[in-house]
Amino acid sequence: MEAENKRIPLNDLHEKLGGKMVPFGGFMMPVRYSSDIEEHNCVRNGVGVFDVSHMGEFVVKGERATEFLQHVVSNDVSVLFDGKVQYAYFPNNEGGVVDDLLVYRWNENEYYLVVNASNIEKDWNWINQNNTFGVELENISDKLCLFAVQGPKALPTLQKLTDIDLASMDYYTYKAGTLAGIDDVIISATGYTGAGGFEIYVWNNDAEKMWNAIFEVGAEFDIKPIGLGARDTLRLEMGYCLYGHELNDTDSPLEAGLGWVTKFTKNFINSENLKAQKEAGLKRKLVGIEMIDRAIPRSHYEICDAEGNKLGEVTSGTQSPTLQKGIAMGHVPTAFAKVGTEVYIKVREKLLKGVVTKLPFVKGGV
Repeated sequence: MEAENKRIPLNDLHEKLGGKMVPFGGFMMPVRYSSDIEEHNCVRNGVGVFDVSHMGEFVVKGERATEFLQHVVSNDVSVLFDGKVQYAYFPNNEGGVVDDLLVYRWNENEYYLVVNASNIEKDWNWINQNNTFGVELENISDKLCLFAVQGPKALPTLQKLTDIDLASMDYYTYKAGTLAGIDDVIISATGYTGAGGFEIYVWNNDAEKMWNAIFEVGAEFDIKPIGLGARDTLRLEMGYCLYGHELNDTDSPLEAGLGWVTKFTKNFINSENLKAQKEAGLKRKLVGIEMIDRAIPRSHYEICDAEGNKLGEVTSGTQSPTLQKGIAMGHVPTAFAKVGTEVYIKVREKLLKGVVTKLPFVKGGV
């Protein structure tokens, strides 16, 4: 099985650090180094580093680059300015989602797209298939490493390595410059943890030097490497969607709560159908559920009413390290989507009580 999965450039380093490597999205990735709870708390309270070099990166260039992206992504790319980042998704023709992604604007004729690892090939084929605008597309996924330095101590850690004023960077902006003496680095004020921090894009041949520099200056804050296990519990506490769980090829992005990045002020792939769905009224809604009874809700567990009738399924669930209770997300009929509605999770044929709650589960952070 390992032979079928790619290795990220710093694979050997992670093994030396004690990272438990598992297949994920077509790559061997560190799922944890110590324990998920320890790593989760490290990011919430201090600073940790995720090697997420399995993510995909595409360059979009050309005079019609903006026009092309307006066609293939859901959000309104025209509002971006140089150095701004935007969350969006690629709609498909069937009412579902090809993938969710980040759009980085370099200038009006050049953008960078960051996509999910498991969808790199699918996304690459999709944008090429829909490139009737004559733009130049380049897949640079194998040339870059990506480190997410996350947590309240991320800023004082990284500031020691650069002259760029990181504190002045707004959320969802980025700058290109020098970090740890390495030129041509992109520093992005984005993240998937809700704990604040930055993501660092660096060419492969500088990646180990960058990793070591970050850990050297972060030592005073007890910086730690963090695996995918804690990445999942951190994003779930924030109610962030994960492709393959809350988003997929068939489920509506509007039902997953992505109406805020679906801009009907322009025409894009399948926009007419999505607009009609919105106008007709959504039948289901993605909600957060906090457990009242003691239980850890897992993906695909049934969400039921008090009589045991199935309402939907859990898309993601875990024991929240911060709240120390079970939390989940899942689709339910809109009649059951109001905050405060009691629902039940079926665990081994037992109905255990939960309550629909407002997202994010954990307040604070970014």
